[in-house]
Parts: sequence; C-alpha cells; structure tokens
Amino acid sequence: MHELITLKNGVRIIYERMPSVRSASVGIFVGFGSRFEHSSDSGSAHYIEHLLFKRTERHSAAELSYIMDGIGGHINAYTTREQTCFYAKVLDTSLNTAIELLSEMFFECAFDEEETDSERGVILEEIGMYEDTPDDACYEKLMANCFKGPLGRPVLGKPGTLAKMTGASLKEYKEKHYTAGSIVVSLCGSFDDGHLKLIEEKFGGLPKTRCSKPRRAEYTRHISVRKKKTEQNQICVAFPSNSLRDDERFAMNLLSLSLGGGVSSRLFQNIREKYGLCYSIYSFQSNFSDTGLLTVAAGVSKETEMKTLSLIRSELQKFADGGVTEEELHRARQQALSSLLMGLESTSSRMLKLGNSLIGIGSCLSTEEIVERYEAVTCEDILRLAQNRLDFEKLSLSVLGKVEQPEEYAGVLGL
Repeated sequence: MHELITLKNGVRIIYERMPSVRSASVGIFVGFGSRFEHSSDSGSAHYIEHLLFKRTERHSAAELSYIMDGIGGHINAYTTREQTCFYAKVLDTSLNTAIELLSEMFFECAFDEEETDSERGVILEEIGMYEDTPDDACYEKLMANCFKGPLGRPVLGKPGTLAKMTGASLKEYKEKHYTAGSIVVSLCGSFDDGHLKLIEEKFGGLPKTRCSKPRRAEYTRHISVRKKKTEQNQICVAFPSNSLRDDERFAMNLLSLSLGGGVSSRLFQNIREKYGLCYSIYSFQSNFSDTGLLTVAAGVSKETEMKTLSLIRSELQKFADGGVTEEELHRARQQALSSLLMGLESTSSRMLKLGNSLIGIGSCLSTEEIVERYEAVTCEDILRLAQNRLDFEKLSLSVLGKVEQPEEYAGVLGL
C-alpha cells in the first residue's frame, strides 16, 4: 500500500515498500512539459531534461555516468507534453548513491554554454530521427491540427526555437518552472526510513511556491495530408476523448482495447487478418489533464489505403451502433488487469505508476480500487461511450506519405 508525505513547501513524496525485492526505483516528477511553453520557447522543457545529464557543480557528465555504471544501476529521463521525469533503478544497497546523484543533477546543473551548444546538435538529431519515423510524424501532425496552441506543439521543439536558447536562458526557465508545488518524488522497492529522510533533506529546502497551470486546450476537427517519400502511407483517425481525471477513463481504456488493442481486437481481426490490408493497425488513448484523443493508426500501401480507410470507417460505425459482446469485454478487461498486475512485480513500473498518477491526476488509487473500477464496467457502459465518443462529426484525420487531396479522404469517410 502506498503512502504519501507532503513537505511544508509543497513537495510530495509518494512511496511503497516491497520488502521481498532487492531493488529500488526512485523518480523525480515535475509538472512541467512542452504544453507550458510559449511558442518562442518551444522545446525548452526537453532541452532542460537533456542538460541535467551534463556537468554539475561537482562532476562532469562522464563522471556522473561512471558513478551510475559503477553501482550497476540504470538512470533515464523523459519529457512529455505535461511533465518531465528523471528516474533511476538500483540495488537497495546503492539507493543512497542514486538519490544523491539524481538530486545533484536536479539542483546543481551547471548549464554550461559549451555543453548547451553541443547538446543542441544531439536534440536536432533526435528531431531528425522522429521525422524519419512515419507513424510518429503522422501523429505529431494530428496533434498539431487537433489542438492549436501549446498542447499541439512538438515536445522536442523546432530547430528555429532551439537555436535561440542558451545555457543561461534555460537555467532561468528551469528556476521558473521547477517549483516545489510542481514536484513529486516517487520511491518503490526495498528501502528504509533513512532513504525517505534523505529525500526530505534534499527537497525540503525549495521555497514554497504554487505550480502553474496550462491554458485549457480546445479540440478542433481537422483533415490534413502531408506528402513524404515513404513505402507506406500512415493513417491516423481520431476522436476527442476523456481527460486523465475523468471517471470514464477505465471504460474508455476497455473500449480502446476492444477496438484495436490486441490481436483479437475488431480492427486487427477484420482488417489485417480477414482482408490482409495492413501489417500494423491499432488504437490507443492519449490523455491529458483536461482533454484526450482516441486514435486509430495504420500503415498501408498507397493502393489499398482507401479500402482500408473505408473498412475502418465501417468498423467504427458498427462499434458505435452495437458496442461490444460480453466475450470482447472480458478479453479487454483481462488485458488491462494483466498489464496492471504484472507491472506490480517491477519496482520501476510501480514507481512510475505512482508518480504519473499523482502528478497527472493529483491522487493515486490503490490496486484494489483500480481492479474494482475495471470490474464494474459493463457492455452498456461501452456502448454508451462508443455512441458518445465515436462521433463522426468530430472525426479528425492525418495522412502521411504518397497522399491524395483531403477531399478524397473525406469522401471515403463520409464527411
């Protein structure tokens, strides 16, 4: 069972003991991502994440790497549209070192100008890597068109905005947004009260501040096509969906799983297995603090894309009209519960689950409560949500590859 400590300055420490394991995972979550940026600062949250792995006031970047490798641990970070996370997994005997190291990176980054310039090149290569991944590029175009403004902007930023950033400007940006009220520290695994005390000492000195909130996002229906030399055309069909905090999030997850979440799902069986039109087709949820998207994605040949799109439209309509069977709901529920329960065997999975929940939702349900929520979902719930969410008046489409005119796709979708 997890427990929560809230320091006087607003920093929250959530933890769960797992006495039967020998590892521990610790993560620092900050409620600051690309959604909080101005257009002129696009990419700054992700840039800061990179720089925190560079030189500190006490160690070079190489020395930080040697310390972590020297204890056989793993350290990493990520930036999303709404948060940034730095985390490590180590043996319990090395947990003190991991906490010290993460804290040093977090509080003592030098923001050296030479390293800032060097890291810009790394990030530009990362942007190029995603640009060369057609399904990622197609989804980013979808987000940009569905959510005008901060939520729709790419996490990595753009070359033009990155070129203007300096170590000094990024340090100032970090100090503005890495505030006590926006920080959660998550700890899971084998640890003792001394480790909690160490975390309190490291984070208790931050001044008490309130965390900022992003501007509310508004969904805009949009059809976009983008020409790109690819072997396949990438398709993303999307509908507005629930936020992270909505009570319907459990039922929506089961809806997505039934629709395209596995090899037994409607889309996989009826479009890949029956007609052999694609190798990859799936559905997924993208949920944020105030909104979300339900997306169906597929990679298809130029010759079969219209037939595939027509079949996707047909399957979505059938789903909206009839919902799911008891057997389909059972399979989806088992997928969700198995993923949840198997994740509990990993200290890092538990740590990320607790940290993400607290930073994104503001609270954490127990495992038993989550199971109860999934068990309570009925076929009637799925049908009601399908009729509400699969609204073709709100459908958005993004296509990337050897594309036709937007009107061609709209006609196939009956828009």
